[in-house]
Amino acid sequence: AVVSTQSGHYGRGSILYDKLDKMVQSGAKIILSKLPIGDVATQYFADRDVFCAGRVTQEDLNRTVKACGGTILTTVNDIKPCDMGQCDNFEEVQIGNERFNMFKGCPKAKTCTLILRGGAEQFIDETERSLHDAIMIVRRALKNDAVVAGGGAIEMELSKELRNYAKTIHGKEQILITAYAKALEVIPRQLCDNAGFDATTILNKLRQKHAQGQKWMGMDISSEDIADNFEACVWEPSIVKRNALTAACEACCTILSIDETIKNPNSNYKPPKPMPGM
Repeated sequence: AVVSTQSGHYGRGSILYDKLDKMVQSGAKIILSKLPIGDVATQYFADRDVFCAGRVTQEDLNRTVKACGGTILTTVNDIKPCDMGQCDNFEEVQIGNERFNMFKGCPKAKTCTLILRGGAEQFIDETERSLHDAIMIVRRALKNDAVVAGGGAIEMELSKELRNYAKTIHGKEQILITAYAKALEVIPRQLCDNAGFDATTILNKLRQKHAQGQKWMGMDISSEDIADNFEACVWEPSIVKRNALTAACEACCTILSIDETIKNPNSNYKPPKPMPGM
């Protein structure tokens, strides 16, 4: 039994070394695996100047293939040169408490990697959210060539037009249109509050400029004042504003269509407290 166990052990070892040798003979210098890589394989690669990394996520593997080329293989048999990716430089860099593997000079790379650092986790999460919003806005602007000025400019212009239109209506609809125009001013007011500005002063200046026909005047965070945001290249895709207004109107109509609310009286039932001493 001992002999058969040892022979089986050596048999499995020879299969392992045969697979490792095929990977080394292929000429690969960097080996990434979705599954963990054992100590024997790690030492085998290290002795032959080959870098290996295990437990690489599928997303990272796909991104590496897109940038460096090559193919994700499921077997080490018949490895061809076309299955191998390329990069000019590869290094492992420690940034903060984390270590990152840097692929530089990738021939097919069309993207870049941004590393966010901060003092607290919530700061990093907020920075990531803001960065993602900015990237998506630019992406939407590239896909849709129609843009409008941001910084509350388009909302103030729409509010002015609705107020003027409401004056031409004699019925009760005038109240609804005026309320809609007033609601649009919430956007520039909130922008002022977020930046720490005096919202009343900024909105008064914007109303004056828009009444004079300067329709692209919006809030300028840099100077704590107002400016022509279209000239300042503070743009937003018009489709984003159109979708936001449509969604807001649909939500308002849904709420107004609710004529009655049904409440289960048993949901507010509280069992009586036990008598003292029981």
